[in-house]
Amino acid sequence: MNSSPLARSTRRHFFSQCGLGLGSVALTSLLRQEGLAASAHSAAPHFAPRAKNVIYMFMAGGPSQLELFDYKPDLVALNGQAIPDSYLEGRRFAFMDSSFKERSKLLGTRREFTQHGQSGMWMSNLLPHTAKIVDEITMVKSCATNLFNHAPAKLFMNTGSGQFGRPSIGSWVTYGIGSECDNLPGFVVLQSGPRGPRGGAVNWGSGFLPTTYQGVPLRGQGEPILNLTNPKNITSKSQRDLIDSVNQLNLQRLVETNDPEISTRIAAYEMAYRMQTSAPDLIDLAGESAATLNLYGVEKDKPSYARNCLLARRLVERGVRFVQLYHTSWDSHGGPGETLQGDFEKVCHQVDQASAALIIDLKKRGLLEDTLVVWGGEFGRTPMGENRKTTGRNHHIDAFSMWFAGGGTKKGFQLGETDELGFSPTEDRAHVHDIHATMLHQLGLNHEALTFRSQGRDFRLTDVHGSVLHKMLA
Repeated sequence: MNSSPLARSTRRHFFSQCGLGLGSVALTSLLRQEGLAASAHSAAPHFAPRAKNVIYMFMAGGPSQLELFDYKPDLVALNGQAIPDSYLEGRRFAFMDSSFKERSKLLGTRREFTQHGQSGMWMSNLLPHTAKIVDEITMVKSCATNLFNHAPAKLFMNTGSGQFGRPSIGSWVTYGIGSECDNLPGFVVLQSGPRGPRGGAVNWGSGFLPTTYQGVPLRGQGEPILNLTNPKNITSKSQRDLIDSVNQLNLQRLVETNDPEISTRIAAYEMAYRMQTSAPDLIDLAGESAATLNLYGVEKDKPSYARNCLLARRLVERGVRFVQLYHTSWDSHGGPGETLQGDFEKVCHQVDQASAALIIDLKKRGLLEDTLVVWGGEFGRTPMGENRKTTGRNHHIDAFSMWFAGGGTKKGFQLGETDELGFSPTEDRAHVHDIHATMLHQLGLNHEALTFRSQGRDFRLTDVHGSVLHKMLA
C-alpha cells in the first residue's frame, strides 16, 4: 500500500469531503484503488495457468489405499504371515510398538478389485461410481508424507508444515492470484461427517498471511454463516450507513498505522454485507434440476457430503478460487466405529456417488478443463493388520493414493507404483511438497517464487522442497 505523505494527505482530503456519510460506491472504489478488498490481491500468475479454480475433497482420517485403489494380490496371498524384518528396520509407526514386539501379520484385502475403463485402472467394488470415471482421472499411488498422527498430518497436508501458524494452500492460492468472485470469499470450506477434522480451523487458516485469505466455512443448511442475517428492525440502509461509518474510521486508522489487519477488517465488513444476499442464494438448490440432484444423490434439505459437492460446483461457477470439502471419518484402526468390514463401507458409500457426480457435472458444464479436482486424505494405511478385537490398519506415511481430475491433468493415467505389499513407492514417489508444487503450477504459480516475508525470512508453501510432477500433466 502507498503510504507516502502525499498519499496520506490525499486520503485525508477524501475523508473530509465525504464525512461520516461515506457512500458505498466511493468506499468500494477506494478499497479497490488501495488493494484492500478480499479479492483485490491480483498479482498476475507467473505463467499461463491450466486451471482457474480448485476443488479439494479432503478425506479426513486416512483412507485405506489397499481397500480402494492399490491392488496387491501378493499381499492377499500372504495374508496372516509375519511381515519380513526388512520392511520394519529403521521404520517408525503410529502406536505400533506391537508391530515389533508381537510381529503384526500381513493383512490382505477382502475387497474384489477389477479393471475399468479404457485405461484399465484397478478399482475396488467399494467405489462403483468412481470406477465409472477412471478415464477422467490421474491416479497417484506413490504419495508420501512426513507425519503419522492425524492432526499434525492434516496440518502438513494443508500447509506444508506440521507447525501451527503456516498458511494453508487455499490461502497461498488466493494470496497469489486472488479470486474472480466479488460477493463470496475466495476460499470456502464445507464440512460433512460426524465431526470436524482434527486440528480444526488451522487447516484452512491464513497463518502469517493477512486474514483476508483464510478459508471461510459455509454451512450447507440454514444460515450459511452464523450471525450473517440482520437483527429484526435493522434495515439494509441503516446497516449500510453503519458499515460506511465504521469503515471510514478504520480507513483513517489505516492511514496512520499502515496495519494490514485493518484493511482485512474493512474487507470483511464489505464482504459480509455482500454475502447477505449471495450466500443464501448459493445454498438454495431450488433451481437445480431433479436429474442433477439425483446425479449427486442429494436429499432435500439434508446436509451431506453430496450436497457439499453440488455446492462446490456452484461456488466455482460463481468464480470462487479455492473450495475445500472435508469429510470424516476414514480412521480404520479396527476399534468401535473404525472397522474395515462395516464402518469403512459406510464412509465409502457416503462419498462415492457424489465425488464421481462432481466430475461428470463439471465436465458437462464445461468447467472441468479449468477446475483442478483433488481427492485424498492425510496419509494411508499399513499392509499389516492391527492387533485389536476387530481387524484394522494403522497409519502409514510411506505410501498412499490420491486422485486428480481436470485442470490440465492427464486422463486415465496412473503415476507411481508401490512394492508387492504396498509398503513403499518403487517409482515416481510423490511427496506432499511435490503435490503442492504441482497444484500451484497448474494455477500458473511457481512454488519457489510464491513467497511471503515473515519473522525475517521468506516463507513458501513448499518450504525448501518440492518438484512439479510433470508426468501427470497433460
